[in-house]
Amino acid sequence: MPVHRRTPILLCFFPVWRILTVLSHPQHHQCQMIQRTALCNNFRLSSVPSGLPDNTEELQLNYNHIQTLQDDSLLRYPTLGTLSLARNSLEKLQSNTFQASKLLGSLNLADNNLHIGYQESSKALKKLPGLRVLDLSENKLDDGMASVLLQNLTSLEYLNLSGNLLLRLDESSFSDLHQLKELDLQRNMLFEIDNAFDGNPKLQRLNLAFNYLPCLIDFHMIQLVVLNASHNVIEWFITREDINVTFHLETLDLTNNKLLFFPFLPVQSRLRNLYLSHNSVRFYERLEDSATFPNGTTEVQFYNLRNNTSNVTVRLWDDSLHGDVSAVEILDLMANQVDYFPKGFLGKMLALSRLRMRTNCLEALNLTLEQFASSLYELDVSNNRLHQIAADEDSLTALGNLTFLNLSLNDLQWFPSRLFSSLPSLRSVDLSFNSINVCQTQKADAFTDTISECVIWKNAASLRQLYLKGCKLERIPPFAFTGMSLTHLELSDNPGLFVEHSLQSLSGTLQHLGLGNTQIQSSDFSSFKRLKSLNISRNLLTHFPTSLSNLDLRLLDVRENRLWTIPSDQARALAPKLQTIFLTGNPFNCCQTEWYRTFVTAKTVNMFEQSDIMCEDLIQATHQLQNFHSFMCREEDAESIFWYIMLCVSIGLSLVSISTISVLMLRHKIFQKPIKKKCLKPTSY
Repeated sequence: MPVHRRTPILLCFFPVWRILTVLSHPQHHQCQMIQRTALCNNFRLSSVPSGLPDNTEELQLNYNHIQTLQDDSLLRYPTLGTLSLARNSLEKLQSNTFQASKLLGSLNLADNNLHIGYQESSKALKKLPGLRVLDLSENKLDDGMASVLLQNLTSLEYLNLSGNLLLRLDESSFSDLHQLKELDLQRNMLFEIDNAFDGNPKLQRLNLAFNYLPCLIDFHMIQLVVLNASHNVIEWFITREDINVTFHLETLDLTNNKLLFFPFLPVQSRLRNLYLSHNSVRFYERLEDSATFPNGTTEVQFYNLRNNTSNVTVRLWDDSLHGDVSAVEILDLMANQVDYFPKGFLGKMLALSRLRMRTNCLEALNLTLEQFASSLYELDVSNNRLHQIAADEDSLTALGNLTFLNLSLNDLQWFPSRLFSSLPSLRSVDLSFNSINVCQTQKADAFTDTISECVIWKNAASLRQLYLKGCKLERIPPFAFTGMSLTHLELSDNPGLFVEHSLQSLSGTLQHLGLGNTQIQSSDFSSFKRLKSLNISRNLLTHFPTSLSNLDLRLLDVRENRLWTIPSDQARALAPKLQTIFLTGNPFNCCQTEWYRTFVTAKTVNMFEQSDIMCEDLIQATHQLQNFHSFMCREEDAESIFWYIMLCVSIGLSLVSISTISVLMLRHKIFQKPIKKKCLKPTSY
């Protein structure tokens, strides 16, 4: 009987006991099993779950609260091949953690606190004979800690040490990693690497980005395929000249450094991709001209910093210092100080397909003298100081594969008038922000001069994209684009541009048209049935173009015009098709916003900067359109409440005025009588 009386009490405590049991012993159901992979991420676990299948091969424990990996944590999972513990609070691995994990090949310990217990953790790692992939990034490790952790990891092929506190590396740093193929050292504080990779003969990919390396000299890593040394403070890149074998290097990234000279590449190389943007590279061959630079130097000495002696003296314009560039396909020199190319420099790049020279100091471009490779596909010389382009028939024929040409942001005024119609593969030309003219079509056939002040576009059949933004164009003659199949045409920022009927020949192909800031007041786009994108912003439009409702537009920009509404029927016609519309900067009428509700209801229309679309009410007060309430506006079949309010206010003011005047007059009569009695009383005098 007493037992029966205690049963209700035990039943009350059973749910609490059940919860405590689950929390103290994580169960299998907490993790998601996909075949033999256990996903236990972000479960706030403080230890490795014990209820998983014994044959689990991959265990993901990221984003938990595990501080120590105990000796017995993995005993139940002898077939484990991949273990990930990224973003825990892991401080150490106990020395016998992996005693039963002989098959573990990939271990991710990123973003933890292993700097605290790195010595004991090192003992645990040594018991992984088959470890091939190790991620120790973001663990606050310094040089010595990393060296201890990596001892005897002879099977390691991939190592990530990014985001740590490494300052200096030497030949002992990775001396045991004989199988290492890929090493990530980015985002440390490295300022010196002294023969650190001589013990890694199989290393193919090395990432040194975002450090503080001042130079890379005596480069002799023959086996390396990819080297990323971007975002450092490198001033020199010099390859050892006495090596007569072919370097395997294919990609060299030195962007965002402080290079003063073009890098001294291997004498024999397979280099295909050379990225040198955002440096201070220029060529110094002209210093040889003593008449131009009487005080200029003609030689430079390289110092062996280790022995503190100068042992190499070379001429600045020695082309052999550039090394083997015959296989280079991509040369990126954007944002440097190049004002010319040495004679024959580009001619050595027999496989060059992309030359990017944006934001340099080039003053002239002679397509004939430079001898570009026939493989050239992209040429970007925008934002330079070009005032002239020279070419002959042979050089234009040689550029038969040129597809993308960017000449924007220069001072071009003279170039071959038939330059663009002579390039058979040309698909995109950007001449924006140059002072150019379009040749009169009827006179185009009469041009025989190689150099002209205007451009002939007629019959440039391959061209699809043409950008003439900000070119100070005043008019485009009729039939200027005859024989063309343009899909993109940008004519914005040409105030007062008069196009006449020059665009009609493109009505069957044009998909994107830019006429922003051309001061147009109205236009008919009904014939452009294939138009998908239209920019008519910053103009003088007072009425929404009716022709747009019949087009299949995806993007429409009507910002900064004088639109006060969009007719409801046009909004309903556009809403099912539009994806993005720009509307800010127009004086919309707050009381005619049915179009706004149509676009909002559609849910597929993105009104860019919707919170900045403003409108004006009846008293010209400005409101955010999305927050405006139309209770002050007249509806279709009802009188405006606003007028009733105004009428009531007027009547009220009138009544107050009459009452005030009446009171004043009444008070005047009341006071007048006593004053008379007092003042007119007879005296004894």
